[in-house]
Amino acid sequence: MAMEIKVPAVGESISEVQIGEWYVAEGEWVAADSDLVGLETDKATFDVPAPANGKVTRILKKAGEMAAVGDLIGYFEEVEAPAGSEATPQKDQPATEAAPAASSPDSADGSAKVMPAAAREMAQRGLSANQITPTGPGGRILKEDVVSAGSGATASYDSPATSGAMREEEIVPLSPIRKRIAERLVEAQNNAALLTTFNEIDMSKVMSLRNQFKEAYIKKYDIKLGFMSFFVKGVVDALNQVPQVAAQMKGDNLVYRNYYDIGVAVGGGKGLVVPVIRNAERMSFAQIEMTIADFGQRARKNKINLDEMEGGNFTITNGGIYGSLLSTPIVNPPQSGVLGMHGIFERPIAVDGEVVIRPMMYVALTYDHRVVDGREAVTFLKRLKDVLEEPSRMLLEI
Repeated sequence: MAMEIKVPAVGESISEVQIGEWYVAEGEWVAADSDLVGLETDKATFDVPAPANGKVTRILKKAGEMAAVGDLIGYFEEVEAPAGSEATPQKDQPATEAAPAASSPDSADGSAKVMPAAAREMAQRGLSANQITPTGPGGRILKEDVVSAGSGATASYDSPATSGAMREEEIVPLSPIRKRIAERLVEAQNNAALLTTFNEIDMSKVMSLRNQFKEAYIKKYDIKLGFMSFFVKGVVDALNQVPQVAAQMKGDNLVYRNYYDIGVAVGGGKGLVVPVIRNAERMSFAQIEMTIADFGQRARKNKINLDEMEGGNFTITNGGIYGSLLSTPIVNPPQSGVLGMHGIFERPIAVDGEVVIRPMMYVALTYDHRVVDGREAVTFLKRLKDVLEEPSRMLLEI
């Protein structure tokens, strides 16, 4: 019996989605609850699961096309698993194309299926299907499989006659998340009076604490003690000292809150997302670390819920994990402040009249100058520096 695959309601404010990836091809059998297709909105990505064991009989909306909530995007038929078949893997190993791929002519037994993008990459690198280990659904060879297999292979790129075959251009429509990110960044630049102030933090004592209690912490909480919990705690402490940095403009008024919902920027499968740690002022170091770790895992699978990214009165972004030395982050409207963390590098600094080598981190506070004065911004960063260079101050509240 044919079943309709429709765009489900994914949020009160969302009426349209973009078709992301079809994880299965037409006619391919999947197990019940396996992901069929990803739907992208301007805030998050959602998956539509298979209603039963069966197969997608027809795909009506291809990747990149737009669809309204309730639109019909395909048909599904309930079918029992064929003998010896394997269910399509979940999204952790997504297919990159929706259409079925033809068997590779390079495969000795004809069983290898090569996706179009992978076939082009194979031709450029001079590889055959039997040299590549497929990781895609149903034993498909993906482009990344070819890249991995060809990392040690030598291709002939020095011939002018063949170099033209490598000059390709691919046009990919912006995803709703990417569009929304672009809109909000421009909104922040156009509507706020942004200014950035900097400071540097000697991370010696934080690193010493982490090393001292590393094993005991993992044994008790089953999670590593990271830097982010120190910074979240430090930010809450500094916001208590300088609450203007967390205030928000609302018309001709300023809104102050007696709680701190801290947004933490994490890299997701479809772009940067900023889930919010609610009531961070009430949380322990372990609770903060567990929350951030959960956000990170789910962000990579595009499983962050919309309501988890709403609100927030301050944001922390950590470019240091990518090796950034210094940057000027942009506020997330309607917030008035964002803290940029950066890489920890050993540098010579003066301490008590002597030059010593210390692990130093630059920090940057970008703020809306309509709400926050320079004195308050500098005071905030100075307080953050003080409590991170002497973490016991956060406990003693001095």
